[in-house]
Amino acid sequence: MMGGQPTGTRVGRVQLDRLISQQLSERDQQILLDLGRVRLLTGNQVTRLHFSTLSIHTRDRLRRRVMQRLIDLELVTTLDRQVGGVRAGSSGLIYALSAAGQRALSLLGADDGASLPTRARRPWTPGALFLTHSLAVSELYVQLVEAERAGVLELADYRTEPVSWLPNRLGGFLKPDAYLLLRLGDVEDAWAVEVDRATESLNTLRRKLLVYVDFANAGQVGPDDVTPRVLVTVPGVKRLEAVNMLVKDLPEPASQLLYIALFDRSVQELIALLKE
Repeated sequence: MMGGQPTGTRVGRVQLDRLISQQLSERDQQILLDLGRVRLLTGNQVTRLHFSTLSIHTRDRLRRRVMQRLIDLELVTTLDRQVGGVRAGSSGLIYALSAAGQRALSLLGADDGASLPTRARRPWTPGALFLTHSLAVSELYVQLVEAERAGVLELADYRTEPVSWLPNRLGGFLKPDAYLLLRLGDVEDAWAVEVDRATESLNTLRRKLLVYVDFANAGQVGPDDVTPRVLVTVPGVKRLEAVNMLVKDLPEPASQLLYIALFDRSVQELIALLKE
């Protein structure tokens, strides 16, 4: 993974145990679990996830203090890049788990939604395209959590790569950017998510979507024993029209399986589909 702050000396298992039990609040632990789940969060996203109930005058200040303490404890690090540049201040900082933070996930009782590493790695800063894409996957999670707080859905599961990958029974994997399970009363919707940033050709996207069609035609299922529908989020109207045209030329069950939505409208679209 990624980062810019030094991780210092290795934090051992005993030290981690003591740190978690004696120095981490419930909110601290939830922040680490969310970073384990989505890998990267901006300062603004951390504020919306964990400090939204505070007054507008105190939430950013407290978030800065809490995140700096987690950095000082060598559990969290920041990337060399910022969203919005220096003018964005601490809201534009991008946080990731340090190697010690990654090892702490199992001690925190992380479930399958958190990306439990097989081997903790020192974070590194990725390129701009990868970073933008990863933060979009994180933003979708943040918006779904906000929708859950508003009482319009239950976010039963949200997984990102590699935990979101689905075995294809051929020794390989279907590799969605995220897998999510939504509930509303007795209704459940399972989705594999592709966050398209219009950085790859339509032919490349077509090949990717055909893999989902083949997966469905083979009767394969996800972790909730159903074949998930596929949400493809796109950045603008022009791309939306192009991808919808692409889907029309794909073999069935593409028209029922694939749902294309503007990224900024994707959560509203998911809610509407859940209520159908």
